[in-house]
Amino acid sequence: MKLIAVIPAFNEESNIKRVIAETKRYVDDIIVIDDGSSDRTSAISSEAGAVVVNHPQNMGVGSAFATGVSRALEIGADIVVTLDADGQFQSTDIPKIIEPIIEGRADLVTGSRFLDRDLTPEMIGSKRFGNRLFTWMVSQLTGQEFTDTQCGFRAYSKEALLRLTIFGRFTYTQEVLLDLIDKNMRVVEVPVKVLPRQSGKSKVVRNPVNYGIRALKIIIQAERDHHPLRFFGAISLLFIMSAVLMFAIVLANWLTTGMTSPLTSLISIGGTLLLVGVVFVILALVADMQGRSRRVQEETLYLLKRQRYS
Repeated sequence: MKLIAVIPAFNEESNIKRVIAETKRYVDDIIVIDDGSSDRTSAISSEAGAVVVNHPQNMGVGSAFATGVSRALEIGADIVVTLDADGQFQSTDIPKIIEPIIEGRADLVTGSRFLDRDLTPEMIGSKRFGNRLFTWMVSQLTGQEFTDTQCGFRAYSKEALLRLTIFGRFTYTQEVLLDLIDKNMRVVEVPVKVLPRQSGKSKVVRNPVNYGIRALKIIIQAERDHHPLRFFGAISLLFIMSAVLMFAIVLANWLTTGMTSPLTSLISIGGTLLLVGVVFVILALVADMQGRSRRVQEETLYLLKRQRYS
């Protein structure tokens, strides 16, 4: 099996050489995606022996990941390991993270910083809350229990990469899980240790609030695309139940007093909400029909990619 490491990097000239040197011991090739860096990240990576792909401008770690996956498949990857360029993940964990794939137990292995309490890193309150919230959301949407859905230290089988379809440019960690689990790919978590960052600051979570909003947007879009009937059906149910509640209040008042006033206006409001709910029911059915077409298109894309990268 050919094992390739993909490392998205943005202004990591102080860390990238060490990361490449340590990772070299465990993989066949290293691909660094320089995501529009303004420093010497690209030059240092090339000098260190990595294959470097340059983005003309900063496009986001999601775009860098997609570029790295395509390049890895082009040069014959059987397993791809992704890790950050800041040196916080230990390359010594690579054998552990690829083991479930080699043994045939998983298609995607994701590192978890919280699966083993002894390895849990220190994290500021806002980041820890955000991590727990998004992990809970992905767990609920996929029906699989996770402890860490934001970790970028992962291993992918070739089959998983050929099946993968993502659109998020800002980040990719949650969307990948939603996409591959929906396609019946097997996902396993393994505990990993995170080291303190030696220099610089996070390029993705610069502002926890901004990160949360943009990541939430990607999760919502992924849920809409993968489960349109459930997505729009839930919205329609919200409107219909609100309408039923208003009708029930008016009915109770009429049974008690014999009049609809002073709640007569709730009849009009409830009627409007009911109409909107019915519209969303129709929209859910249309979206579900389009979702079936999307699955056929993705299967066609998978077959084309398998032929191209075989």
